[in-house]
Amino acid sequence: MFFAKPDIYPASGLYNLSHLLTVVVLIILIIVSVKMTKIKQKEDITKIIRILTIIAWILEIIKIIFNFLIGNIGNVNTYVPLYFCSLLLYAGIFSGFYKGFLKRMGDVFLATGGLVAGIAFFISPGTSLGIYPLFHFISFQSLFYHAVMIYLGIIINKYNYVEVTYKDLKYYAMLLFVICISAYFVNVIFNGNLMFIKEGFGFFKLIEIYCGKLYPLIMIVGQMTIPFYLGLIIIKSIKNSL
Repeated sequence: MFFAKPDIYPASGLYNLSHLLTVVVLIILIIVSVKMTKIKQKEDITKIIRILTIIAWILEIIKIIFNFLIGNIGNVNTYVPLYFCSLLLYAGIFSGFYKGFLKRMGDVFLATGGLVAGIAFFISPGTSLGIYPLFHFISFQSLFYHAVMIYLGIIINKYNYVEVTYKDLKYYAMLLFVICISAYFVNVIFNGNLMFIKEGFGFFKLIEIYCGKLYPLIMIVGQMTIPFYLGLIIIKSIKNSL
């Protein structure tokens, strides 16, 4: 079951008891992990970011190989890491292994957009639990991946690893712009829907219906701004509760 093809076993599904219990268990694990994390200096967080980023990349590579082996090589949507949540892979590298502009870019995303993306996935993990059973590698990879986004977002803000202000939008927006433009060209060449900027998915379908031909532009601009500001609101809530 752990590496079974889609449709071999029933999907875990969304908004059912399995989904609820999964979210509850992961929230508990995140809380326990945050409580058990002992930070004495900022370098400790850098080490955590490096380790979790390496693990995330290993799991992502396994995911790509899995999709190749089951015949999804023609469907770039299933394995090319150019989705909003894929930004953990790049932001983690920038934050953990670089300095200057690139590091700030990674730090800002992990503190804001990454935190928002992780929370959003728990509410609607449509690209994993809606296709695969709970005890499947893809489900495990997705759940681990997004739990890490929340965990990193919390400890980065809890220990003031980076102080994010409204002026940091330029760092966040630059990273999103590069990813969106890359996704756009891959979509055009390989008929994909990476970053969901070609057509709507789930809630985004409503945006496409009402916005028509402006949908791609609105999605790009929206992803370059809205999660950042939502992240600032969450940051304030986290710090007020500590």
